[in-house]
Amino acid sequence: MTEFKQMDLDAYSAAHRDEWDRLAQLGATRSLSGREADELIDRYQAGATQLSVLRTTAGRSTQGDRLSLALSRARLRFTGASANVLSQLPVFFVAQLPAALYRIRWLSLAVTLATALVAFLYAWWAFANPQVLANFGSDEFREQFAAEDFVAYYSENPPSSFTGQVWTNNALLAAQCVAFGIVGLYSPYLLFSNAQNLGFSAAIMAEHDRLDIFFLYIAPHGQLELYSIFVAGAAGMRIFWAWVAPGARTRGQALAEDGRALITVAVGLILALLVSGLIEGYITRQDWPWVLKIGIGTVALAGFLVYQWVLGRRAWRSGETGDLSRFEAGAKQLIAG
Repeated sequence: MTEFKQMDLDAYSAAHRDEWDRLAQLGATRSLSGREADELIDRYQAGATQLSVLRTTAGRSTQGDRLSLALSRARLRFTGASANVLSQLPVFFVAQLPAALYRIRWLSLAVTLATALVAFLYAWWAFANPQVLANFGSDEFREQFAAEDFVAYYSENPPSSFTGQVWTNNALLAAQCVAFGIVGLYSPYLLFSNAQNLGFSAAIMAEHDRLDIFFLYIAPHGQLELYSIFVAGAAGMRIFWAWVAPGARTRGQALAEDGRALITVAVGLILALLVSGLIEGYITRQDWPWVLKIGIGTVALAGFLVYQWVLGRRAWRSGETGDLSRFEAGAKQLIAG
């Protein structure tokens, strides 16, 4: 390869200086006419080729750096710059997230009822069959669990560390339900396992006439916590169904659109689970009237339901789906023209 001498580099730059100056001028123009926009694209394509020549033959140079800067500014003119993150937050929390939650409202209720039924059936089966309960440990172990361990679980660690522990565990579970929902069986498996654990725990407490304690300690935080997990499972199942039954869309389009829209649910649920974690870590252990503690949990769940059903309905009617905007999502289909 023949190397550029300095005089050759200067000569090449001088020959194209007017083109590069025009490229920089167009790239800095605030408003372009149709003709100027076409010219900008043409000069961008020519400048990219010329920059390649400069770098291939002369390596890095002052002229090449100036041309690269002009090309970068020109590219922003016809591709656009990403929106400021802070300016996007209101759009996300007021429109995109509630719309995504609203889309799965009925499936969320169905998952809630199905999981509650499974938990009830396992609790009834275990309570009615002593040999099933025996599989969970000796009589002494189950008595210890019912009499002390179940209640001690909520107060044996400092509130801050306990809150962080339950929050990260539940947030990870919710994120997995949404992200791995595409495989089909993962979300139902997690929900089914959760229902089993609830049912067997209730059966052990009922065995020792402490079922009231079970519900009293579950109710303050469990209302929002469990519903958040159910919503996560619904989102994961909906993503799976997008490529099973895409409708008028291609499977790729359906999966991309619903995947982008519903993965935002995981972000909202992480925040909801933070609230339930704070209730579990700081409220459940308090020696307050149960009506007050359960009332706090009920208000938290009611706030989430209003966000999903009322604000979500408003966002949905305004045209939001939870998906990215057309510009952010990019082209859905390449068309030759």
